[in-house]
Amino acid sequence: MRKAANLVITLRLRIVMVLLGCAAVALVARAAQLQVGEADFLRAQGDARNLRVEPLAATRGLILDRNGQPLAVSTPVVSIWANPPQLLAARDHWKALAKKAGVDYEDFKDRLLRAQDREFLYLRRHLAPDFAKGILDLGVPGVYGMTEYRRYYPAGEVAAHVVGFTNIDDAGQEGMELAFEERLGARPGKRKVVKDLNGRVVDDVEIIEDARPGQDLTLSIDLRIQYLAYRELNAAVQQQNASGGSVVVLDVDTGEVLAMVNQPSYNPNNRAGARPAWLRNRAVTDMFEPGSTMKSFTVAAGLESGKFRPQSLIDTSPGKFRVGTKVISDHHDYGLIDVTTVLTKSSNIGSTKMAMAMEPERLVTMYRRMGFGQATHSGFPGESTGSLPARQKWRPIELATLSYGYGVSVTALQLARSYLVLASGGVTRPVTLLRRDGRVEGERVLPEDIARTVTGMLETVTTDAGTAIRARINGYRVAGKTGTVHKLTGAGYAANEYLSLFAGMAPVSRPRVVTVVVIDNPRNNAYYGGLVAAPVFSAVTAGALRTLNVSPDGIAPVVASVRGGTP
Repeated sequence: MRKAANLVITLRLRIVMVLLGCAAVALVARAAQLQVGEADFLRAQGDARNLRVEPLAATRGLILDRNGQPLAVSTPVVSIWANPPQLLAARDHWKALAKKAGVDYEDFKDRLLRAQDREFLYLRRHLAPDFAKGILDLGVPGVYGMTEYRRYYPAGEVAAHVVGFTNIDDAGQEGMELAFEERLGARPGKRKVVKDLNGRVVDDVEIIEDARPGQDLTLSIDLRIQYLAYRELNAAVQQQNASGGSVVVLDVDTGEVLAMVNQPSYNPNNRAGARPAWLRNRAVTDMFEPGSTMKSFTVAAGLESGKFRPQSLIDTSPGKFRVGTKVISDHHDYGLIDVTTVLTKSSNIGSTKMAMAMEPERLVTMYRRMGFGQATHSGFPGESTGSLPARQKWRPIELATLSYGYGVSVTALQLARSYLVLASGGVTRPVTLLRRDGRVEGERVLPEDIARTVTGMLETVTTDAGTAIRARINGYRVAGKTGTVHKLTGAGYAANEYLSLFAGMAPVSRPRVVTVVVIDNPRNNAYYGGLVAAPVFSAVTAGALRTLNVSPDGIAPVVASVRGGTP
């Protein structure tokens, strides 16, 4: 019995040994097969589980003012994203994750469940790096961080309408951000990395595609003048209880926009609560009738026609003048006045009689040469072209109202460009929001002697006899024109709603800047352009001249040739 038992044990041992040997041979064979026959397949499978292609972030181009001060910069931020299948398996972490990320738990859960068949889901975007680190330190499976860039605007609402803003994906939506999207926009690259089981990058394998950063953009805006213009406009709008306003400052030699501000404005860094109307750049999009600021070009047309000289006399008595069924009136009976005094006193009757003494098309042609009814080609998106009517036959009343700025629509930038023609001695220059280097020659559209003569006549507007005493600047000679316009509504002209305007230049001896001020619907009793808009012109232009180191040209005594009426 014992011998039989030993034989059984021996047999079993041999069977076990044979089986172990067969298993060893099978393992060796399988290992050889894997190492040789299926090496490429296994390598690919391993790479699929560990190799990842990740985006390489690229920075959007800077937007700078003319002196290199930043107006728009990109700052690094971290966006938190999840792999839904992985996160679904870590349900115990959901509440802690939602609380740390600052999101509503129910909303978080609904979004995750809806995305369970996807491999990517944003949890929070554009977080401060320290805040994002706190979320990632939770170590929740399937939750990762990704570096992106967020736009920041150092000047805030001061330059908001010019610079514009980007959306959460860093694409331009308004202003110069939109106009120069192709130039500013960055193109992310791609890199291949090795990640561990926790999703952390443990090795950079290769750069598949280099990231291309956006190009910088230098604007013509001088941030110092921009701040000044914004401050003065904001103060005037509040003081006058106005609905809004605009200020545009141009460099006469180059056509560059040195400042462009609007009210109301908004903070591009936090647009929550901003109304859609606040986002538009009124200076280039909003059209209005320019009123008496157009009389400068009516006078220019009259001088060019040869029918008038600065000393030519016009009878404005008795302060009212009937054209068809409409009665045109002045603020006072100025009696017999010369052409210069038409500007000094802003006589509607004087400008009407000048227009009616010329060929009808001469006035319209002059307006067209000044750029009215045409885009300024500033490059700003959504720019309005204004409106200049065309007629085969003009009715007398149409020509009359056109002569003092009704029946034509302009933007603040267009009005500034037209006064740049006078300031530059009859040469028009294309306006731009980009910095230029050196003087621009431009194109002559008005004889120099006429442009200089009209400029000299406009200087009388700021004398004691004129309508814009408050436009004066100590140490500098100033020329310009007031305008006070009834606002046009759906029911016609509003009886008690106005636009207050002033357009002018300084110093008269050699104009360097043109400034246009528009105050929309002042409601604090005063509404005349000389009372509301002229003081803003004075403060902004004085600051601009000092900033640009323009030498004072003294205050030359200018005596308006006033016949009749009171100053």
